[in-house]
Amino acid sequence: MIIRVRSNVGIWRVTVSDTASPDDILTSIQESRPHVAYETPLCSDPACQIPLDMNQSLAAQNLKHGSMIYCKVDPSTCVEVSAPSDSTTTVPGGDETTARTTTVPASSGNVKRVIDADGRIKLVPIEGDASNSGPDRGFRKGMMALRDIKKAWTLNEFVALDSQFEFKLQRQPESICQKVSLDIPSTAQFQAYWQRLSCTKRFGILYGHFLPASNDPKETKQMVKVEAIYEPPQRPDQDAAEGFEQLEEPLESTVEQIANLCGLKKVGWIFGHEANRRQGMTMTAAEIIMAAEFQLEAAGGVEETPFCTIKVTKGEDGNVSVEAFQVSQQCMAMVAEEALEIGLDESVCQVNETFTAIQEGKESKTVENSFFLTVVPIVQHTSETFISQFPKLNRDHDTSIPSKDELKKQLSKSGTQGWTFMDLLSDFNLLIYLSSILDINTDMPKICHSVVNREIPLEEGYKIIIASIAGMDSAY
Repeated sequence: MIIRVRSNVGIWRVTVSDTASPDDILTSIQESRPHVAYETPLCSDPACQIPLDMNQSLAAQNLKHGSMIYCKVDPSTCVEVSAPSDSTTTVPGGDETTARTTTVPASSGNVKRVIDADGRIKLVPIEGDASNSGPDRGFRKGMMALRDIKKAWTLNEFVALDSQFEFKLQRQPESICQKVSLDIPSTAQFQAYWQRLSCTKRFGILYGHFLPASNDPKETKQMVKVEAIYEPPQRPDQDAAEGFEQLEEPLESTVEQIANLCGLKKVGWIFGHEANRRQGMTMTAAEIIMAAEFQLEAAGGVEETPFCTIKVTKGEDGNVSVEAFQVSQQCMAMVAEEALEIGLDESVCQVNETFTAIQEGKESKTVENSFFLTVVPIVQHTSETFISQFPKLNRDHDTSIPSKDELKKQLSKSGTQGWTFMDLLSDFNLLIYLSSILDINTDMPKICHSVVNREIPLEEGYKIIIASIAGMDSAY
């Protein structure tokens, strides 16, 4: 099965057996990155707070094909090390004093990334007999030759192996998520800022709940209820396939921790779609693949999940529309296998040459993006727990930014127009900002618990401390 390891330098795809343990994942990573220095162990959560049990199998820890696990590493130790022939190279560490010398074995591809003697990475051709090595000798493009895998093969064994690389395309008739309820203030503010950016690409993460789709106690189908939106660091990039560049996220673990304290989880993502798209194209190939990555992360593998995608776009008439989608489970499976790629035509997903996609009985090199999409109905609500008034983090062109002055401006409304101090404190982005001042492990749990459950009063001392941070004489 395939396990995806998300580190702070990217996502690594690791193939292991069904009975593998976390140690097997580390061993597999070490084959191509022998000098990785882990700052945190392998964990089951994005905040790297819940380490995997190294003594239990992956299956025993509910990790399946396509599951995502997490770790933090020293970026300077993560270069893939290979060379055209056995040679001695210098692998850079954190500084010159920690640089190491290693002997790198030969590899059999046409070109490989290698670390030169001066520590630079470069591509070099692989020397050797092309008739006995290289991608064209594999049973599929880019794969090993059959005899390199096993000496003898039966027909049934070969068919079973080959079938793992074949997808018979089937349209998913309906979405797993029965409906999504969007928080009106949060969605409106995301939309307004996106329009101020001249409708260039922007995305945010939806936090909320997965709930039963109806009041029927026997109901098994689920819906999404969005309570807040967080916009990670990013900047528009027309040269990027996604239309934006995701920047380093120093607050990732903080945001996840605040969400957990508030009883929230990632339930979807929202993006502003450029207006100048080809008519009839709902989502680009890059957006399809990104949506599948998010669903795989939410489901812990190729499993059912209500996690949904919200698209905001402006039509030719100037009116803004909001639509909700999911990608099919087959799309999730193909992305988990890295069978789908982004090509020159953004209206289709390219099929990686190692794989075969069968559509209507014929092999297809591309798949129309709309084939993978299912529509999710949208309803609206205004959150009963959270407000959305505090300036949003990571907005470079907004009229206001998170600050103590903005904290004072918001909390000073206490006692006016029906607002209470706790009402005004119950703002997801405000809580994230406040966690940069107060202790997230001792102070924020008490504050967040009082936000979520108003029957748990916030201690008067915390109200005084928060008011003092804001520069207020009183808080209530």
